[in-house]
Amino acid sequence: MKIPGPPPLDGLRSRIFRYRQEHPAGGKSDFVRETYCLSRPDARAKAREWFDEFPKAAYWTEVESWRQIEGDRIEFTMRRLPSAD
Repeated sequence: MKIPGPPPLDGLRSRIFRYRQEHPAGGKSDFVRETYCLSRPDARAKAREWFDEFPKAAYWTEVESWRQIEGDRIEFTMRRLPSAD
């Protein structure tokens, strides 16, 4: 008995292509984002500043991504909603 191969991907390819045509990349996001590259203590202070100014419960504030780079520096992106309607 022969095992069938994977299904053809033509339908999926056309759906992805159609979606990308209807929703171009770089579309408007509902979030405000800012990226920083600071020393570890300054990064903590900046994140705390965001959480104090834009409370998580109202603005969905969060550290979206972060990474440690050379010299004990932290590159991170803060994200929040534009308003707390």
